[in-house]
Amino acid sequence: MANLRAIRKRIASVKNTRQITKAMKLVSGAKLKRATDAVIAARPYNRKLNDILDNLLASIGDQSHELFQPHEAVRRIKVVVFSSDRGLCGSFNSSINRRLDTFMRENASIEVELVTIGRKVRDYARRRSYKVAGENPNIPPVQFDKLARELSLVLVREFELERADEVHLLYNQFRSAISQVVVIEQLLPLVQPTRAGVAEPGSLIDFVYEPSQGAILDVLLPQLVANRIMQALLESHASEHGARMAAMDSATRNASEVIDRLTLEYNRARQAAITKELVEIVSGAEAL
Repeated sequence: MANLRAIRKRIASVKNTRQITKAMKLVSGAKLKRATDAVIAARPYNRKLNDILDNLLASIGDQSHELFQPHEAVRRIKVVVFSSDRGLCGSFNSSINRRLDTFMRENASIEVELVTIGRKVRDYARRRSYKVAGENPNIPPVQFDKLARELSLVLVREFELERADEVHLLYNQFRSAISQVVVIEQLLPLVQPTRAGVAEPGSLIDFVYEPSQGAILDVLLPQLVANRIMQALLESHASEHGARMAAMDSATRNASEVIDRLTLEYNRARQAAITKELVEIVSGAEAL
């Protein structure tokens, strides 16, 4: 009977766990829909902003902005790393941590400073004794735009003052609810567009720029940096909920399988106990 009670207690415990994982899956599914809509809505704006920049640079010709100019030597790198604040999201955070370790090994001879977005990567960087220049844990989605603008101003200033020779973004790019890809991309210096499909300077319409093309770039390029940070925030946020929904769905299925196995084990143990009692009763009756 003690064994039966232990099995019943284990079944009840696993059922409670299944209820929690199922609820977390439903919550992440609802949040994923909103996060996915935000990612999809932001992509056309990004494309249009890049088109405007491509055509503006094509009309300027060989003139270039300082944010496009690489520094003579790469001695200091800043990496903005995006993670989640909570766990239970599969390999979402561990994939970021592994890619971060690889990047640190590849740039062991260079001073690398991290700017962390999310509590998980902040804690991991502390455990690994990585140099953290800025921490941003527990940022709600409504503050993404503010964070992107503030962070872009800091990073652009660090690059202009040569306190950072390169700036990179490390985040999970959202592909689908079950597919997220870890990417690391260069934010600064900005990469000159290839101008594929963009008209040559001589064939462009001769627009009149006020106050000047350079002044427009001074406003447009920091906005482009902020927009890329914002896009990375949205991609990482959607990837987190997709990874959590998939992880909780897998945990719910595993809990159901454990419950079925324990139920079968419980029925067998109960049948064996009943059979044993019947044998004892029959043996006692024969002895009398």
